[in-house]
Amino acid sequence: MQLDLNLLTALDALLEEGSVAGAAARLHVTPPAMSRSLGRIRKATGDQILVRTGRTMVPTTRALAMRAQVHALVEQAHQLLSAQQELDLAALERVFTVRWHDALTAACGTALITAVHRRAPGVQLRLPAEPGTDDAELRRGEVDLESSAGAPTLPDIRHRLVGRDRLVVAVRPGHPLADGPSTPERYAAAGHLTVSRRGSLRDPVDDALAAHGLERRVVAAGPTTAFALQLALGTDLVVTLPDAVTRTARERLGLVTLQPPIPLPDVPLYLLWHRRYDDDRAHAWLRETAAETVQALFAPPPGPAADRP
Repeated sequence: MQLDLNLLTALDALLEEGSVAGAAARLHVTPPAMSRSLGRIRKATGDQILVRTGRTMVPTTRALAMRAQVHALVEQAHQLLSAQQELDLAALERVFTVRWHDALTAACGTALITAVHRRAPGVQLRLPAEPGTDDAELRRGEVDLESSAGAPTLPDIRHRLVGRDRLVVAVRPGHPLADGPSTPERYAAAGHLTVSRRGSLRDPVDDALAAHGLERRVVAAGPTTAFALQLALGTDLVVTLPDAVTRTARERLGLVTLQPPIPLPDVPLYLLWHRRYDDDRAHAWLRETAAETVQALFAPPPGPAADRP
């Protein structure tokens, strides 16, 4: 037998009002229509639900037993099918997976966790290592928010540009490049590192050098920014990487930062998510919080402008 779920709403009104006329007025239907609904409810349940006693109607024993459960079911249905309610961050309980480039996680992970926990203590964050995959995890719902240096090509992946970083050159203290003139030839002649989770030995820096008729010698490709910076600290290798997202790590290691001797393209920074979350208020809050956290990296450092490079 097919069950008309509209009968639950009618049953809830009948049990709350205790009369056909009262339930009809509550649901804005005619008394005959409500009377027909009561007949169908009686047939579906095999119970009279309401029985007449004098001039009033009283619920049966079974009706009394099911009243609270029926009311709860109707309330849940209304919540599921109605517009989203105001987001209550203090009561929000959810797990979000945020997959960022390792340098961005190192630069912003602490600030993001702090900001989220301060306003939504029931939210848990997963910050997994960035694997060498495409957008499949976003599409499957395994990742809620991702970082990327390029805008997505898939129509169901949304994106937001949150900043543009400039490339700088990092070397150990006392490195030969730190002394003498900064020329494209000296820069290209040095041993270089790339940062690539896929092990690529080429990146946009090679294209910029090629435009000047130069070719650099890439000695190694490191899987993470942290590894590349540590290797640059202990060798004469040069690593060219985004400034804002690696600044804290470079300063902590005591690396020297140099300006590239040739124009290099800026590195855009995007946040990506699947379109299923477009109208998800909790996810929208996470996106906004993450964007604010990342954009803080690009704010001018404190102090006089003359102190800034």
